[in-house]
Amino acid sequence: MIPRKLFGKLADGCEVYIYTLKNKAGMTAEIINYGAIVVSLTVPDRDGKFEDVVLGYNNIESYVADKNFFGCIVGRYGNRIRKGKFTLDGKVYQLGINNGEHHLHGGETGFYKRVWNAKPIDSETDPALNLSYISKDGEEGYPGTLSLSVMYTLTSNNELKIEYTGTTDKTTILNPTHHSYFNLSGDINISILNHEMEIKADKMIPVDKDLIPLGWFEDVTNTPLDFRSRKKVDRDINLEFEQLKFASGYDHCWVINGYNKKINRIAGLYEIGSGRSMEVYSDQPGIQFYSGNFLDEKIIGKKGIRSKQRSGLCLEAQHYPDSPNHPLFPSVTLMPGEIYKQTTIYKFSTELKEEF
Repeated sequence: MIPRKLFGKLADGCEVYIYTLKNKAGMTAEIINYGAIVVSLTVPDRDGKFEDVVLGYNNIESYVADKNFFGCIVGRYGNRIRKGKFTLDGKVYQLGINNGEHHLHGGETGFYKRVWNAKPIDSETDPALNLSYISKDGEEGYPGTLSLSVMYTLTSNNELKIEYTGTTDKTTILNPTHHSYFNLSGDINISILNHEMEIKADKMIPVDKDLIPLGWFEDVTNTPLDFRSRKKVDRDINLEFEQLKFASGYDHCWVINGYNKKINRIAGLYEIGSGRSMEVYSDQPGIQFYSGNFLDEKIIGKKGIRSKQRSGLCLEAQHYPDSPNHPLFPSVTLMPGEIYKQTTIYKFSTELKEEF
């Protein structure tokens, strides 16, 4: 049986519960039905010591106030849409503005600020939690009533598997993603700058000063954005390079090589101190790497520990930012009668793959 306990109550009295998934290897994932948030994820190091490798909070009040999207599912549209506008079937839609002049991660009350219906799925080997939410027509400006379910499964292979399924009653756009901040050291006081990263991408999407795509792809060769061979995050992050200046570090979308709509290994992460590695598998065309540039000590997380800049990093499998406004980008349109599917897997081990 999957344990459930009260995590807290919202201002309107709605109760939020935390569910604990545990596999046979002893790995655990704690998930709440507010924002479909992964509160904690314990993973063994090379010596078998389990530690929490995601940033988060101890209480619901902090998640309600959170502006950093800790551990949640974001949407309807993960990432940015220029000025919150897009055209669909000849009609211009105006979304909520919550990031300067632009729309980010679904708006002020996106999926990450909603209470989801939770259904535990017990299993001795692969316990799971199915979370579902109905986003009404016009919510944050999006057309159509959207039904979305997110299945978190903790597999016997030490994978956190995330499967999305969505349908709509009116043509809309959809691009959800998962927004955990990872720190494989298991110690928030240790920066992610010594983590080693690899991304299966020859190209990335350049952005303007507001981090909105310029509309084309650029080769990563001989730039700080080349992660095709594993390198430490801090190796190039402080170089004088315009794209890094715009984001105060890394906050870009990479264009995955050989995108074929199938699940492939698209990124890898390694932390030498613990020996932990994390591989990212997905069927999405892009991955956003955010190096925690705007985390600071105002954020008091689990165990009362204050965050610091780059206490954690995000690897968000997704479609490209602002896709509805760029016809050359893969479509994010969902029509009635279609079923949206996405799978992203974070696989943990103490084995290190040298290449894709």
